[in-house]
This record gives sequence, C-alpha cells and structure tokens, in this order.
Amino acid sequence: MPIVQKKFKKNNSLILLSLLVLLGGCATPPPQNKSNICEIFGENRAWYKATANASEKWGMPIAVPISFMYQESGFKHNAKPPMRYFLGFIPYGRGSSAYGYSQAKTPTWDDYVKDTGRFFASRSNFADAVDFIGWYIDKTHQVNKVAKDDAYRLYLNYHEGWGGYRRGTYRNKSWLQNTARRVDDRARMYQQQLQGCEKDLKRGWLSRLLFG
Repeated sequence: MPIVQKKFKKNNSLILLSLLVLLGGCATPPPQNKSNICEIFGENRAWYKATANASEKWGMPIAVPISFMYQESGFKHNAKPPMRYFLGFIPYGRGSSAYGYSQAKTPTWDDYVKDTGRFFASRSNFADAVDFIGWYIDKTHQVNKVAKDDAYRLYLNYHEGWGGYRRGTYRNKSWLQNTARRVDDRARMYQQQLQGCEKDLKRGWLSRLLFG
C-alpha cells in the first residue's frame, strides 16, 4: 500500500476515534434533582420538548414516561442490569438485554423499530427512549385496554409484558406491585409539579433571553 494511502487511512481512523470519544463525552448526565420534574426539564429543556412531542403523538401524560425512566434507569443513558456472578466472583452475564433510559429489552426494541420505521433510533438517546415508552403505552392501551394515565397498570404491563399482565403474573409479586405504586405516585407528583412550570418550559430561547 502506498505511504500516502496508509497515512490517509490512519488519519481517518484517528478522526473516527476522536468523534466517538467526543460523542461519548457529550452524553447528558442524570439530573441533579430527580424528584422534581420542573428541575429535570429545567436542566434539559430538550428533554421537555421530546417528551411533549411523544405525549402529543401517543396521547399520554408527560409525567408518566418520566416516572418510568426514573424507576428504570435513574435517567442514565447507558444503564444496564447488574452483572451476575457465579460463586460470587465469576461473571456470567447480565439478567437481561435491557439497556438505556427506558431499559428496553432488545426484542421489544426491535419490535418498536419495525413498527414505527425508526431504524436509526437508539436506546441511549432520550428522545428515542421516551418515544419508545409512548409506543409501549399506546400498545398497552390497545391490547389490554389500560388507560394511558393509569401509571400503576401501565407499569405492570411494562415490566411483565402484555401476555404476562393478562395472565396476572404480577399478582404473586408484592415487590412489583409496590414498585408500580411508587411509579404511579411519582407520576402524580410530577404531573402536579408540571402545572407550576410548564408555561415557562414552553417558552422559546429568544423569549427567555429577552425577558429572563
């Protein structure tokens, strides 16, 4: 291979590596105060816009998917289930393929991508993850007739799957029912908080610059 081609190939590799490092470093960190939706969106106004868009598209309250994300990933873009260990020190894999903000499992995420045609969507992208949750909520409403503001039953479907919910697999899981209640309580709290700040969140950057 000529020297010029070797240098060109090497430079391209370095540029690609630099871009990957840069993109990795630009990942949005979790909000400082996860218990206040106004502060969550105040830190990341793009998150509000993405969630509002998903809310309008799928017909769910804004607070519901945010409560799901709090529970599932703590708003970490690269969240994964903990590693499992044999004999306490030999790693043998994670509990599932769940990944990202929404902790979507690979087969379910693939169904979402095929159903929506969003082939470049990523589980580590907030807007894509919140759209996925909206899609799942809409499907839950269609399949199991759960109201889109019923965070308790929506979360049970999210955790157990549509078939598992119909079979009542959650009934013998008191820990899951308690978790679903916390998700529901948090969604109600978030929705109440949002009433006090959504008007400001809807303001554009120019309005905020001119009027504070």
